[in-house]
Amino acid sequence: MNPEANSSESGRAEELKLLKRLQAGDERAFDTLYSRHMPPVYRYALRMTGSESYADDVVQELFLALIRNARGYDPERGELRSYLYGLARRLTLKRLPVEISVNEDTPEPAVEDDPFERLDLEQRLELVRTAVESLPASYREVVALCDLEELSYADAAVTIGCAVGTVRSRLHRARAMLLGRMERWKCRTA
Repeated sequence: MNPEANSSESGRAEELKLLKRLQAGDERAFDTLYSRHMPPVYRYALRMTGSESYADDVVQELFLALIRNARGYDPERGELRSYLYGLARRLTLKRLPVEISVNEDTPEPAVEDDPFERLDLEQRLELVRTAVESLPASYREVVALCDLEELSYADAAVTIGCAVGTVRSRLHRARAMLLGRMERWKCRTA
């Protein structure tokens, strides 16, 4: 027996129970689901849009949709996490402008060491944020899901609604694009 598979099945069963309780109006079930899934969904929306206010809106709409229609989740199609990322993806794509500009409301890294090291780190993080935000949405989303949120290729494929091979190829292409942009921008700033 595979203990990881048993753990996954028991986790899925627990989430189904929570969803049934949510459908019955149980606020504690909602609180549990919200505290479990809000942080990664928010991070995904923030990484996709570059805006805290858009990310807040996505999270709010997503959980309102879950309250209204918890039956929309089909456990046969994948984990609840993948379903929620799929909802977040649809809500995020509705908000994406044609070109995302870099906003000042992205969170700052928490570093309290040497001020020069902190400045260097902040500049490098801003360079990475800018590079990720400059990617086309289809590439940015695979980076956000696989590299930043650490979803498996299979879960990302379910979320996006494409084949695993498509996720792999987009991720490979996105990483190459990021590397190229980072090298060009680093040369300009050096």
